[in-house]
Amino acid sequence: MNEKRPMFLFYTSITLAICSSALYHFVAKSTPPNVNFPVSLMVTCAAALVVTWIIALLFPADKGFAAELKNLNWASFLLAIAIVGIEFGFLLTYRAGWNLGIAAVLTNVVASLILVPVAIYVFKDKLSWVNIAGIMVCFAGLVMLNWKR
Repeated sequence: MNEKRPMFLFYTSITLAICSSALYHFVAKSTPPNVNFPVSLMVTCAAALVVTWIIALLFPADKGFAAELKNLNWASFLLAIAIVGIEFGFLLTYRAGWNLGIAAVLTNVVASLILVPVAIYVFKDKLSWVNIAGIMVCFAGLVMLNWKR
């Protein structure tokens, strides 16, 4: 049974990320155009805090909350800046009239392409020829997404 758990986690985690990302873009595009950006983000962050507290109750820290706080580093604070940047950026993007499918795909592909050298040089990830071919397909996709009709 222990052998199946990692495979379950492998597929469950990516499914959660995919479904949450799709929901995120749908909801961001559905945000009322007349709402003030900071107010919208404050409510979003407050709701996220409540959801996170509930999740923390379901998955308590083994050594306690205070001990876990000591394990944090700079990444948690930069992640907060990134999350607000993503949310603010997409609220602006959809308010500016970007197409839901195009904006989501464009930003994810470009962000992924930016992360390729980071993955290689910082995290020492390895790329196969199949990965490189996939990256070339991403470049071709960017050209096709931005093709003027």
